Amino acid sequence: MDIILDKTTENVMAELEKTQKEFWNIARETGVMLNMFIKMMNAQNVLEIGTSNGYSGLWLSKALKKTGGHLTTIEFYEKRQSIAIENFKTCGFDDIITPLQGSAIMILENLPEDKKFDFVFIDANKQEYIKYFNLIKPHLTSKCMITADNILSHAQKVQPFVDAISEDDEFQYEILNLPAGLLVAYRG
Repeated sequence: MDIILDKTTENVMAELEKTQKEFWNIARETGVMLNMFIKMMNAQNVLEIGTSNGYSGLWLSKALKKTGGHLTTIEFYEKRQSIAIENFKTCGFDDIITPLQGSAIMILENLPEDKKFDFVFIDANKQEYIKYFNLIKPHLTSKCMITADNILSHAQKVQPFVDAISEDDEFQYEILNLPAGLLVAYRG
């Protein structure tokens, strides 16, 4: 069964797919997989590190509309975030999204202690994946999923992160052979 997107969302996503290389967007196959994981987990509080123009956020939000959940998304570049916010509004997802702009590390360091996430998608500065993991771990629910893009395409840069996940007894993980490579880690 294909994911059914309304005409507006499908049109926005088709336009964003044309700029995939410019904005470093995930592949459509990866978006479909993330969407499915959120629905399978019935995720309620999702964190995205690396908003870009909002393409992946649209896939996440489409699933969250079904689960009744919320997306918090972090983008370093103001210009990219402005584009993403416009795309979220156009597609009718802005009511379930909190966009945060700035350094992901600084934002994660200042999260309220009681802020918890049951699903995380990482697609930002590859060399910082390990820092993101260490900062978000205290904010993860007991049953949660962490996903990260570019695991194969940027293998050397993300290796410390992959090593940390593989050495952490709380997580079971696999790397999916999707375009760029998607790490999926489950704690539960």
